Amino acid sequence: METDDILAMVGRLLLSAIFLASAFGKITNFEATIRYMESNGLPMATALCAAAVLVEVLGGVSLLLGFQTRLGALGLAVFVVAATWIFHRGPEQRIHLLKNAAILGGLLQVAAFGSGAMSLEGRRRSG
Repeated sequence: METDDILAMVGRLLLSAIFLASAFGKITNFEATIRYMESNGLPMATALCAAAVLVEVLGGVSLLLGFQTRLGALGLAVFVVAATWIFHRGPEQRIHLLKNAAILGGLLQVAAFGSGAMSLEGRRRSG
């Protein structure tokens, strides 16, 4: 087991945590999340909130397990770009914008280089 494989796994786990926690927050505060989305001018907020939960759960689990990882990372990257554009454009949102840019960088790294050996995909390649 190489250090790079351990780092790739830890990176995936850390990236997945923010999306799974965010999905959990949306699920447990669904109505408040919908009101927040509506206050930002989003139409069909209920459907978009449900779609956001689905993307965050599927992408987060993809990263967590290292299964369909490049696809999951790309899907989450598109989601992050959209969420950043909608919710974090103002000057008072600078830290959120930079945080999302850093997350986007991590997702693009996973999309470019894959899940690493310590993943379901890595097990298939070595087995």
